[in-house]
Amino acid sequence: MPQEDHMERTSDLVSWDHFVTDTKPTFVTLDQIKEIVKTYPTPFYLYDEKGIRENAARVKEAFSWNPGFKEYFAVKATPNPYLINILKEYGCGCDCSSLTELQLADALGFSGDDIMFSANATPAEEYVYASKVGAIINLDDITHIDYLKDCAGIPETICCRYNPGGVFHLSNGIMDNPGDAKYGMTGAQMVTAFRRLSELGARRFGIHAFLASNTVTTEYYPKLARQLFRLAVELKQATGVHIAFINLSGGVGIPYYPDEPANDIFAIAQGVKEAYESILVPAGMDDIAIYTEMGRYMMGPYGCLVTQAIHEKHIYKEYIGCDACAANLMRPAMYGAYHHITVAGKEDWPHAHRYDVTGSLCENNDKFAIDRMLPKIDVGDYLIIHDTGAHGFAMGYNYNGRLHSSELLLRTDGSVQLIRRAQTPQDYFATFDFSDILKNIRYTL
Repeated sequence: MPQEDHMERTSDLVSWDHFVTDTKPTFVTLDQIKEIVKTYPTPFYLYDEKGIRENAARVKEAFSWNPGFKEYFAVKATPNPYLINILKEYGCGCDCSSLTELQLADALGFSGDDIMFSANATPAEEYVYASKVGAIINLDDITHIDYLKDCAGIPETICCRYNPGGVFHLSNGIMDNPGDAKYGMTGAQMVTAFRRLSELGARRFGIHAFLASNTVTTEYYPKLARQLFRLAVELKQATGVHIAFINLSGGVGIPYYPDEPANDIFAIAQGVKEAYESILVPAGMDDIAIYTEMGRYMMGPYGCLVTQAIHEKHIYKEYIGCDACAANLMRPAMYGAYHHITVAGKEDWPHAHRYDVTGSLCENNDKFAIDRMLPKIDVGDYLIIHDTGAHGFAMGYNYNGRLHSSELLLRTDGSVQLIRRAQTPQDYFATFDFSDILKNIRYTL
């Protein structure tokens, strides 16, 4: 279960936005948007089936050198059954971190080793459900061993999450600070945990770690792999247990900025292979399967949020008000994250106007862009907010009573399929159904 991306290329939107004027290709055109809105009004999330399929096939091919390889899609990134079913066709499993995510995976026919359950501060009922469906349970803390034993029993296959502490470096600088992260066990705890689990009946062991978020470099996975492979050898020597798999988790990022190069998944996989052959093979551990949990990489670039400019405001700055808001996409407000914006139909226009692009929440951080240089935007224009296929819709909320948008799939044949309807006021008030306090509410305008 990867952490959310608390570490972006910038944590201050203002410092970068006005420098970014490059264009970024879209997978939907203005003509297509005009046709879609005849049936599905903005705002809506749109996903590119062609892109999702091509990317899933690339990942599978890149790691084909490892017979046991499996990508466990991080359900929290994009918890839509239609999209998860596409990935299932390419052999992907589900990485779940809550009861409802487990229930979703179960309902879609995933079971046993197709589900990785990585939660923290986990309620007993979630361990019980994970055990019921045969999911691989990834323990976050050494104290969870007896907790799991008492509530659900210790399965034969078990995984433990490792935290090396300190600061994680790559050649381009500090990537993250595992020592401040709440996840995982120390090295000494891993030895104790494996011994204790073995005493309780575990026979197949896995190691899991996540040390950096949204890395756009071929170095991350190979460096993480070397660290975990060495740990695996040490654990084997110290405990004698059979280590069956190593889960590199997530952290492989996407280029949110138009001038960033995309990750080369084949180069990344080759780097992991070289580490595997230099560390695990000489130790006689060449039967270990490699697992990944690349929610963002699998889905991020293949989703966009389409919104319409409905207001303009001219005071101390120039504002464009949209019918989407931070309740639809909270990453810019929460992290200061950059999402590129294309004004549909004006892709070739000069970026000659400086705007704050905002939503309608009663919060001043409800901004998709600050001081962003864009083509002239007119009321009625459609804006395409890029790279929202992961941690976009999933992080939505209902503050100010704003409702979740619909999700649509652009099929490979050019047709559009509704894969989640828009939330209604009836949905919003549904949790008061035990009472008649809102019996006189009017839903029609």
